[in-house]
Amino acid sequence: MAEQQRRLMTRAEVAELLGVPEKTLRNWSSQRRGPHSFHVGKTVRYRAQEVDRWLAAQEAAAPRGAA
Repeated sequence: MAEQQRRLMTRAEVAELLGVPEKTLRNWSSQRRGPHSFHVGKTVRYRAQEVDRWLAAQEAAAPRGAA
């Protein structure tokens, strides 16, 4: 398995990457939006590959010229 597939990211890391507050990620999670997250013990984690996949889907769905 490639390193990227195994890498787990914290909520803070994902928030920084996406440029949104951690609270937004918590809200998205409760609404089943945003990149898929899961618990490892009591902490929330994201697979880096899943964050990349979600971000690519958002980019593909955005109208051309929207920025």
